[in-house]
Amino acid sequence: MELAVKPVTDEAFRAYGKVITGYETGDLLEKMGSTPLPDDVTYVPSVKELEELAVTKEFEKKLYGQMPIQVGFCNGHNRKLNAVEYHRDSEINIAVTDLILILGKQQDITPEFTYDSSLMEAFLVPAGTVIEVFATTLHYAPCHVEDSGFRCVVILPKGTNQELEPLGEMVYEEDRLLFAKNKWLIGHEEGGLPEEAYIGITGENLAV
Repeated sequence: MELAVKPVTDEAFRAYGKVITGYETGDLLEKMGSTPLPDDVTYVPSVKELEELAVTKEFEKKLYGQMPIQVGFCNGHNRKLNAVEYHRDSEINIAVTDLILILGKQQDITPEFTYDSSLMEAFLVPAGTVIEVFATTLHYAPCHVEDSGFRCVVILPKGTNQELEPLGEMVYEEDRLLFAKNKWLIGHEEGGLPEEAYIGITGENLAV
């Protein structure tokens, strides 16, 4: 099934996040122009050159309430959902190119930790737009609009998406979803994910 795509300014987006204005991101967008753009998708959690920029310090001081952050990127070519993830904190995305996000609500995960992909909505985020993606929002890699691919800045609390330490004995069922530090993931069986990923998305592997 191919999803209808709404603008990020649509009222429906308010359930998932908000558009942030007022920050001068020109230097950040310029630096992103030299980042890799593969045929698939690449994600780098932390890039020193991006984290040293003045606007990054402003994000840390204000948007993250003076908590330490990391600034990285997610770039490439993608048309499908493949998985959903969530964090315990909001994520800031900056669209360097036009891109599409497929989003859902953590509240719709069942008590058995499955999730129905038919509940998701897709939103177009125009180049240069800064958005907050709420902690309760299910998301994954962006989708490209143009065949030339997408570039997206990803800002998260420091340490997020880094390799996990051994978990030991599982205490709560949700522990099965913990895929990286501060990253809970539910995959689709057609998503091409690593063997250790928790597969729990029911319904189609959505495309845009």
